Amino acid sequence: MEAKAVIGRFIRKLREQKQFTQEQLATRTGITYQYLSGMENGRENFSIDVLEALAGALGTPLPHFVSAAFAPDPAAAVFTANPKYFRSQAPLPPGMKVSHLEAAINATQSIVSGINANLVTAGAKPLPEYIQGNNFSGLVSNMLCDALNDHSPYKHNSHQAYPDLINSAAKRAGRPVGLEIKSTIQIGKGGESHNGHSGWHLIACFQIEAKTGNIRFIHLMFAVLNGHTHKEPDWKYVGSKVNVETGSRRTETYNTTLIGLTKLRDGSAFLDPTVVDFKRWRQQRRGSVPSHSIFAK
Repeated sequence: MEAKAVIGRFIRKLREQKQFTQEQLATRTGITYQYLSGMENGRENFSIDVLEALAGALGTPLPHFVSAAFAPDPAAAVFTANPKYFRSQAPLPPGMKVSHLEAAINATQSIVSGINANLVTAGAKPLPEYIQGNNFSGLVSNMLCDALNDHSPYKHNSHQAYPDLINSAAKRAGRPVGLEIKSTIQIGKGGESHNGHSGWHLIACFQIEAKTGNIRFIHLMFAVLNGHTHKEPDWKYVGSKVNVETGSRRTETYNTTLIGLTKLRDGSAFLDPTVVDFKRWRQQRRGSVPSHSIFAK
């Protein structure tokens, strides 16, 4: 397809979003509305100067304007979870079902796709290009947490404290069962916490699609972890590190031990075997390999 037809359609799309008439945009740009109409319909040739004036009138820098015009439709790259990758034998928190998990995964992926579609249409870059890695993972965690609130019995903790979600209908030691959620782009990574509490934990690993910035979950792990005060803890204290470049101090942090990490890996409820190669992952347990483990023979 000719470049002028692609750009012409994109000009019309942005103009209509800005609620400009052809006459209004033409006046802002310094061209006639007849010429603008010809551009939008892919009939007129145009110079870089005209294109730059149009991009400016539409509030979009020229490089973003051109890249957005030729960018693939992010909505076409919305990922949905492959039902074959769910492991029904993996234990889930009380009241949680595979159907809840599938709905939450797909909802989260759809939300990110929708945000990216709006950004690119406006001539901006996809969301991950504006947010640093750890912060983006935190954002995905919040979105997944919200999706589980909408699609499962686990609801937001009203006190905004540990854990992220609770199921009031399920009790453990007389208290509602909780679920703490973390997301990461590091395949096979264990848990990281500022408190190292006992209870159910979910680690959700995702990938970022380079062109669109959309995400795809590839590995979700569930486990009941022993808190750092337990006689057999699954957390180890790693301190409060100082960034040598900025001088800022990181908050108190606990990481899962190898035993805790193995618990999580054993409890893989969703695993994409085309991406995740777990065969060489290290293992350490206090007992034998559970029958639900990805390592079970």
